[in-house]
Amino acid sequence: MSFSISGKAIIVTGAASGIGLAIARSFADKGANVMCADIDEKRLKEELGEARDEGNIRLFSGDLRQRLTIANLVSATIDAFDQVDVLVNASRQVMQTEVLDMDDDSVETLLDQNLMTAMRLSQQVAKRMIKQAEDQPEGPIGSIINFSSTAANHTQPELMAYSISAAAVNQMTRSMALTLAPHRIRVNALAFGSVMSASLKSSVAENREWRDDIRSHTPLGRIAAPTELVEAVQFLAAESSSFMTGEIMVVDGGRSLLDAVSAPAH
Repeated sequence: MSFSISGKAIIVTGAASGIGLAIARSFADKGANVMCADIDEKRLKEELGEARDEGNIRLFSGDLRQRLTIANLVSATIDAFDQVDVLVNASRQVMQTEVLDMDDDSVETLLDQNLMTAMRLSQQVAKRMIKQAEDQPEGPIGSIINFSSTAANHTQPELMAYSISAAAVNQMTRSMALTLAPHRIRVNALAFGSVMSASLKSSVAENREWRDDIRSHTPLGRIAAPTELVEAVQFLAAESSSFMTGEIMVVDGGRSLLDAVSAPAH
């Protein structure tokens, strides 16, 4: 079975930094046509170049919490590449929760950012994939890949909102997988432990003890680099995983094997 993604039209959200950026660059290098989406237009251009009207990398900036922005992203991808084969919902936010603070709105914020954005974009992309399938009577049609976290299964009070949003993404992944399977569209999620994203990098730089705590609660003894998740995402995007749907694929350095409450997952 092929691990190739060459020629596939792929949307990657959160593509201006961290894991999303690593995926976008790698996929483009491997011959995919990549629409790189992020709310941070300035950083998107700094990392991936100025406005592109040709080639296999295109840029799209906008707030994907807005329905119109989602529709525009899908339209821009169709205009650029004629179709959408893969969606990687890599955009996510991490914030702490003050559990006893009645004014804390972190749960609402992260459900909107981490769950609803991925769900609405997946719905829009799935509709396009179903339309594309009208001319393709058999074979796989598309793959949707969500980003989750091991925090979904590990209780961490200060990350209550993040844990709730990750658990919700897992259930959304399973539900959409069942709904879209008859249309030959696969939906899976990647749940990971600590990855040196932009947010975690700044946090551990200020708190060495936190970095050491994360390492001590990870059996492999280190924090993953964003590039280490790229191969796992490619596996889910390619035909190599053609009989796999509704799965939450864990890449966490062994952290989920521990019974004790672990350090925060990012």
